[in-house]
Amino acid sequence: MGFGTLRLMQRYSFFTLARNALTRHQDWARAWRSPPLRPSYDVVIVGAGGHGLSTAYHLAKEHGVSNVAVIEKGWLGGGNTARNTHTIRSNYLRDVSIRFHDASVKLYEQMSAELNYNILFSQRSMIDLVQSWGKLRDLRRRSLAMALHGPTYQLISVDELRRRIPAMGDLQNVRLPPLAGVLHPEGAMARHDAVAWSYARAADARGVEIHQHTEVTGFLSDARGAVVGVETSRGVVRAGKVALATAGNTSHVIARAGLTLPLVTRNLQAFVSEPVKPIIDVIVNCPDVGLYVMQSDKGELVIGGGTDPYPSYRQGCHFATFEDVVASLIEVFPRFGALKMLRQWGGAIEFAYDASPIISATPRDGLFVSTGWYGGFKSIPIGGLTFAHLIATGRPHALAEAFTLGRFGGLRYLLEAGTVAQR
Repeated sequence: MGFGTLRLMQRYSFFTLARNALTRHQDWARAWRSPPLRPSYDVVIVGAGGHGLSTAYHLAKEHGVSNVAVIEKGWLGGGNTARNTHTIRSNYLRDVSIRFHDASVKLYEQMSAELNYNILFSQRSMIDLVQSWGKLRDLRRRSLAMALHGPTYQLISVDELRRRIPAMGDLQNVRLPPLAGVLHPEGAMARHDAVAWSYARAADARGVEIHQHTEVTGFLSDARGAVVGVETSRGVVRAGKVALATAGNTSHVIARAGLTLPLVTRNLQAFVSEPVKPIIDVIVNCPDVGLYVMQSDKGELVIGGGTDPYPSYRQGCHFATFEDVVASLIEVFPRFGALKMLRQWGGAIEFAYDASPIISATPRDGLFVSTGWYGGFKSIPIGGLTFAHLIATGRPHALAEAFTLGRFGGLRYLLEAGTVAQR
């Protein structure tokens, strides 16, 4: 694998902003290049979303592997990275999941400074609203598990809950009055497209090439059946290794290599309200009724819940799910019933049978996969770092040893109840 040289990347600062203001911002350097597609690379990464770009950046930074092409059938960051609600957290149940996501939160905390790009990181905390005794027992268990590894997840009283979320209603006459809350101070938000752009810019500066509007149509194999490249809409590209970071499209992309994965694909939808003045300054999650809500920097309320009840690749609205989420929202926040909905969207997400991610080599030599990211935005930094380690060294990273495909053949499942809010 080749070791490239670091290109000079234009630094963003108050002074460069002021200097470029004098020329009406016409002299900024391009954030990343659009070079011609070459016939071969050391590594081809399929998918220019958050995980693919993070992987490329860490390959170049941590392992000196810069002869890398990131290819994307659409535009950079236009897939699931653009279709999410940008929540960052580490409140999981399993030991490996807690350590993994806590490392991701720590990387997010340093990302703006490291990549010289403001990702609008806001560590505003997350609060789970507990409305049943079963969920209280479940989250207390999760709190004790997290205490072993560092992240904070602490029970708070109903009075403290109301103090931190004054926008809630009285909630005494609802079907599930609150019993407590659980506070996760590390919970945060960041601007989703800024995360993709920052990694693209930093990877490009280290010699990585990014090729948009380049769809993979097949895989090249040698006599042993190892994957040695990809067929694309712009021609054949040979590679020492091929890595898939294709989010909700992984199942049908890897099928072109003759493989199937233990994945289920469903539509996860969300929607935003018209902008209002600041009213919620934390991320609110209501697992008992299947609802989460937060307020964006533009004042919109970002609202969502669980997935559609059946497998699907759709990216639109399933009205029954939409209706359930809105009903839960108005029950917990009655005053929001007067708001108008501004827009709605959905994303096809893939998650493994045990609800934990897959970062693994595949049965085809030379082909690697990073998938199963139910809510993968929170995992972009550590997902890319650990996937890059696997690609460069051929060995799983210490934080991701449990996330290989081998667990499905050896009954080593990682059933992760901390992945979704179940109703």
